[in-house]
Amino acid sequence: MRCAAPKLLSVLLASVLACAHVQALANDNDNRPRARDIGLISGVLPPGKLNAITDVNGVLVGQTTLNKGDDIRTGVTAILPHAGNLFKEKVAAAVHVGNGFGKLMGSTQISELGEIETPILLTGTLNVPRVADALLDWMLALPGNEDVRSINAVVGETNDGQLNDLRGRHVGQEQVFAALKSASNGPVEEGAVGAGTGTEAFGFKGGIGTSSRIVPESAGGYTVGVLVQTNFGGVLTMNGAPVGKELGRYYLKEALEGKKVSAHAGNSALMLTQNDPIQLDHVSDRADGSIMMIVATDAPLGSRNLERLAKRAMLGLARTGSPATNGSGDYVIAFSTAPEGRINSSDAIRETKVLGNNAMSPLFLATVEATEEAIYNSLLKAKTTTGRDGRVVEALPIDKTVDILKKYGAIK
Repeated sequence: MRCAAPKLLSVLLASVLACAHVQALANDNDNRPRARDIGLISGVLPPGKLNAITDVNGVLVGQTTLNKGDDIRTGVTAILPHAGNLFKEKVAAAVHVGNGFGKLMGSTQISELGEIETPILLTGTLNVPRVADALLDWMLALPGNEDVRSINAVVGETNDGQLNDLRGRHVGQEQVFAALKSASNGPVEEGAVGAGTGTEAFGFKGGIGTSSRIVPESAGGYTVGVLVQTNFGGVLTMNGAPVGKELGRYYLKEALEGKKVSAHAGNSALMLTQNDPIQLDHVSDRADGSIMMIVATDAPLGSRNLERLAKRAMLGLARTGSPATNGSGDYVIAFSTAPEGRINSSDAIRETKVLGNNAMSPLFLATVEATEEAIYNSLLKAKTTTGRDGRVVEALPIDKTVDILKKYGAIK
């Protein structure tokens, strides 16, 4: 009987190691599923080959992830409408502001002129000026830009300060150049990567997500691709299933249940009851944050209809359970990669063909569906992350989520 103990210990140890291995896989971005891997299909339109924004002809994406020490959880994500010199060959574009609590650099010139002349970079809030400065260095150094005196750098953000040392402003030229140099038209890494390394969504780990849709050939056969950086809250809803509510993590939960909630004012902590005035931006079940939504299409659209397209991304956001709260920066940038729509600023007269208003509805649907699925992918692919001050943001639990989706008929 004595010799059985080592054998039993060995079996137990093997079991523990196996469980640890499974958990490690579950927390690895590469081994967590996308929405379609668990049967979660949004809408009726088919996705592109990669089900990513890079399905749109010409679009490239590159990312740099900073995951260092105990408190650096940030990065940069670069979206390039085409591989050439964007200043020399601008693309038609538009911006829609769902709720403007944010710092989207370069937005006013896009709205005024209807064009984009640099890659679109996403990062953490206080990194925006540093990232923009590096982007200017990159653009000014491109062949053909030697005499350029002004460039409108486009940089969006969400606040990753819950997990990241935001004040350290750790993203600079090295990280920006690496993201731009690595940009490709292949699969896009999702979850806790790039600009999504330190973000949080619906009380779970958020991050980068992407998806695409193809409209029927009778409607032009065009592709719409969406990439999101999620860092917001609400009541997570997936294909109509109340996932956030079932998991017990959703906006206003504590207030609705009449429980005491914590509020912080400076260094003091207050305990508020149901009848007290609640500072909703401080309670634990808050929904503030931000989301950047980048919409790309190969459909030949002018800036006016690109703005209309951008507005539909907000409908996809709403489907996931976001109310676009007061403290959330909800921004959409939409652009067209159609070669015939390229813009040379030196042209005094431009002649181009664009789709008419009556052709837009299929593209609207594609945008809504791709935005919804991109947000799901950002949550499903993101791993549990520990960051600043030892704070842990858990990944969306896959098994429990699948059970809830089956319970409500959201998946088979």
